[in-house]
Amino acid sequence: MRRRCWLLAVLLCLHGCSELLFYPERGLPFTPAKARLDYQDEYLRAADGTRLHAWWLPAKAGVEVRGTVLHLHGNGGNLASHLGGIWWLPEQGYQVLMLDYRGYGLSEGAPSLPAVYQDLEAAFAWLERAPPVRDRPLYVLGQSLGGALAAHYLAERPRRRAQLSALVLDGVPASYREVARHALGTSWLTRPLRTPLSWLVPDGDSAIHVMPKLVGLPLLIFHSIDDPLVPLSNGERLYQAAPPPRVFQPTRGGHVQTFADPDWRQVMLRFMRDPRGFAGLRHLADIPDSESPQ
Repeated sequence: MRRRCWLLAVLLCLHGCSELLFYPERGLPFTPAKARLDYQDEYLRAADGTRLHAWWLPAKAGVEVRGTVLHLHGNGGNLASHLGGIWWLPEQGYQVLMLDYRGYGLSEGAPSLPAVYQDLEAAFAWLERAPPVRDRPLYVLGQSLGGALAAHYLAERPRRRAQLSALVLDGVPASYREVARHALGTSWLTRPLRTPLSWLVPDGDSAIHVMPKLVGLPLLIFHSIDDPLVPLSNGERLYQAAPPPRVFQPTRGGHVQTFADPDWRQVMLRFMRDPRGFAGLRHLADIPDSESPQ
């Protein structure tokens, strides 16, 4: 599914349309209730009037609330497709706002750049007004395309950046053009022309261009050694371009399948407890224990 989304988006992007970086699915096949999670449907309004849908997942009843996570998903599917990235956070005391960009799920409109940045602003404005969020740490988890959107949005908005305790990126493309070149190389039809064709892909909003602007924002970058869609070099380049404090954490598994592994969930929890002091794992063998971070 994710391979099809990226390859189709890349091929269509040869026409130069930012809209085709997105591969939304309308409707929602299920809700968090299927995973036995409490949730609320929330509707946000972007500056241009577009009505957006989001899920609010409170921290599990009886668990101390440690903070709030804004989740920004990748280019395919909708909220239901990406519940696997965050279902585990409420039981650890983190409340979550999952946002569907315009054109995804139950959100109105059609996704495009730069319009989608209004959707991120609407999410931040909602969080700013939400009583359960006040006086608690706020984090952004951006997976795949969602991480690239987050980096660009935050780089241009220092006030929003200052509201965050940390940013977590997972499987994020450093360059849309680089991902295009990689995807074109996976097909015998496009492999001979992958370099010249990739130059037709718009790259101005790629995360690599804005990473140096994320000054003062603690950053954790997850990227899988095995990622078949967004090569490991993307995560390495983002890390190299970002100012400290930042941590690069190589993982194993498919594209944005990081949190299917409880070990990597523990790494993120430890980072959020101390974003400026966490140093990551020196080796993949340095797996944290299964206990909740102290």
